[in-house]
Amino acid sequence: MYSKGMAKRSVTKNKVLAYIVLFELLAIAGILLWLAVFSGPRTTTLVSTREPVPVTYNSPRLGLTLFASGLHAPVDITSLPASAKDNRLFVVEQAGTIRTIDAKGAVATQPFMDITNKVKAGGEMGLLGMAFDPSFAKNGYIYVDYIDQTMNTVVSRFTTNKQTGTIDTSSEKILLTQKQPYQNHNGGAVRFGPDGYLYIAFGDGGSAGDPENYAQNKNSWLGKLLRVDVHTGTPYKVPATNPFVGQANVKPEIWALGLRNPWRISFDRKTGDLYIADVGQGTIEEIDVQSRISKGGENYGWRCYEGAHAYNTTDCPSASSFVMPVLTYDHTGGRCSITGGNVYRGSSQKALKGAYIYADFCTGELYYAKKAKSTWQTTLAQDTAYKISTFGEDSAGELYTADLPSGTLYRIVDTAH
Repeated sequence: MYSKGMAKRSVTKNKVLAYIVLFELLAIAGILLWLAVFSGPRTTTLVSTREPVPVTYNSPRLGLTLFASGLHAPVDITSLPASAKDNRLFVVEQAGTIRTIDAKGAVATQPFMDITNKVKAGGEMGLLGMAFDPSFAKNGYIYVDYIDQTMNTVVSRFTTNKQTGTIDTSSEKILLTQKQPYQNHNGGAVRFGPDGYLYIAFGDGGSAGDPENYAQNKNSWLGKLLRVDVHTGTPYKVPATNPFVGQANVKPEIWALGLRNPWRISFDRKTGDLYIADVGQGTIEEIDVQSRISKGGENYGWRCYEGAHAYNTTDCPSASSFVMPVLTYDHTGGRCSITGGNVYRGSSQKALKGAYIYADFCTGELYYAKKAKSTWQTTLAQDTAYKISTFGEDSAGELYTADLPSGTLYRIVDTAH
């Protein structure tokens, strides 16, 4: 029961409610119309949906420009020094060939080297790295690291045929061999340091968890970075300044230890600092940086530590005995394996100067890292669809990277401007 006054107020109230509902429906319709017109599908190759920090206008924002195609499983990229006045790129193909690419991106039909008959390729095995002798213009020497048909790592020197400009495969001089107990974690990078010595990166021998503890065993080359003088001795001389020279039951070639699978090392062409990207076990990927003034002997922790986290500390020394990485990342979002790169020292991308560029193989995420005072900071600069297997510099210091499955090379550019 209610009075006429109450009924009138009720009718008025209903009208107000009706207007409110109508207004809300019109507002929703307007929003839906705006979305349909202005927020349809948009694509960009420059912005990552997982970018951890905003990128300002003047910050490096990495883009990839197609440079060359038609390669097969590229795993290393290198070049001659600027003094050689030869601006070609040299790309190592896993099966056992090295291809040359001119400044316009044309791939030469004839390989620079072909040792497919010597190489056991597949999985993580194959021809894995190359380096030009600092005196290449005079002696024509190159150095390569490959897995042979009986599963040995072989580090060899080859000589260029002056008439053909290609490698004389009969000129092989083997520097060292190392039996590989398993088919993975072969390392394979070879690079000359600013000291003129050859650095050779070995993985821990494979399987999982370094079951034989090779990386911490100083009487094994596995899981180590070696340093040798290839210009003296037969087939080389161990530098007297190597950190373990003269110690009993220690391989004198060892420069650093505690590595799992260093997949690409590089020297900053300006500072001489050494960058090591070490692939993690199942959780952490890491980057180690060794100063040019280092006297060697650094222990980067594996298998005792994965990154800065304890992994298997049985019979391991205290944590203070190890050099922890400057940067790490975990396997969130499908990340699984770091691909080490280079510090940019070219001239065309000014905002990239001094940035170390690297990637994750599984996600295709492309990063750059810089040191601000005593702190390293990293930025996810692009989220690509590629399986990035390697990086390399041309003679002018411009950077390139490769997609393993498609055999495509890309030039790295700054697209922030």
